[in-house]
Amino acid sequence: MDSFAGDFSTLWSLHQRPPIEHLTWDWWWWLVMIDDDEHHLSGKQLMVLWSTKENDVVHINDVEWKPKGTPGFDAEGAIQIDGMVCAWWFDGSVMHDEIIARVCDMVVLPSTHSSWPGSAGEGGGAVVPMLDGDCSMGMHADRTSFWLNLDIEHEAVQSIRLNMTPWNPVVSTAREATATYLGSLGYDILRLHGTQVNGTVDGEEVHGTAYFQKVCVQAPSVPWYWGVLHFSDGSYLDWFLPHLSTTILSRDSKEWKRRDVTHISVSQGGLFHDAKKGRSERFHRVTVEKQRQDNDLPRFVVWLENDRTTIRATVCAVARAFWDFHQPTRGGIWSHLTYNEYPLIVESLTIQDEDGVRDESMFDWIRGNAEHSWGLLH
Repeated sequence: MDSFAGDFSTLWSLHQRPPIEHLTWDWWWWLVMIDDDEHHLSGKQLMVLWSTKENDVVHINDVEWKPKGTPGFDAEGAIQIDGMVCAWWFDGSVMHDEIIARVCDMVVLPSTHSSWPGSAGEGGGAVVPMLDGDCSMGMHADRTSFWLNLDIEHEAVQSIRLNMTPWNPVVSTAREATATYLGSLGYDILRLHGTQVNGTVDGEEVHGTAYFQKVCVQAPSVPWYWGVLHFSDGSYLDWFLPHLSTTILSRDSKEWKRRDVTHISVSQGGLFHDAKKGRSERFHRVTVEKQRQDNDLPRFVVWLENDRTTIRATVCAVARAFWDFHQPTRGGIWSHLTYNEYPLIVESLTIQDEDGVRDESMFDWIRGNAEHSWGLLH
């Protein structure tokens, strides 16, 4: 596979839906999982987020962000936004949260624009924060690769230069998911389930895999569970479980809550790209059980089933990064969301289908990340 496949026409655009104050939220998001001989089970991980929001003010951890208004567009599709670029770095042992959390102007430039350097082409583009250092990401006009650059002033890491290339046709083809609830409420997601990664971190050569998504959400964010696993043979697994729980009332970022014991799923979904069988399977019967480890990090027991395949995975968080959001809503009330991300190790895995059972020992490695949120941002 020489280039990324699929429809990238919405990758460098905004306002597919009429924007709604307090609700519209757009972001580009990379999750990178890097090989690490010393920490073979989890590897190292990097998350980077470039975002913009229709809001007068948002507090994100200790940063106050006052977006200056609706993004501006030129006649060729370039966009200027008042955004934030945020990232965390997990070095295999320690989570370095907020290696960058910067409010800044950004330019989004499609590769069809007359200002695009080099050869033009459909699908390519870039998000470029206007900072002293390079914190950009983009895709070359020929779709052969993405780049991700970070110049950081942090004791844990200072320079990241990554190149993302296609892995296999199933995981490296752009796929869209969209839903509309009422009027223009809903979401639009463009995803690459997997890419290969090579590059350098502080000058040291690295290799791994990555997951990418570009998201527009304009609806209140109820709590959710989400997770993704990459497998050494090119397989892919994810699960998504938005739910109702008493944690919707939580207003702090404390890592474990006594009320966090039960939930009622709003919907259930999962996807397994099975490289061995050469097929993709969707799941609409999904459960997630959250258990408390001794270090107050969660263990997730995930069960997915359809008429042919049953998957049970027990995955353990080895670190936690979180983003704490507060924003004023109508009547002067402040709403809250805590968004948690957990690098994982796979404690156990069974995949049972018409041909028998596979387990975690049949893969050279399995790496992933899980999310859990609480509160309600509106």
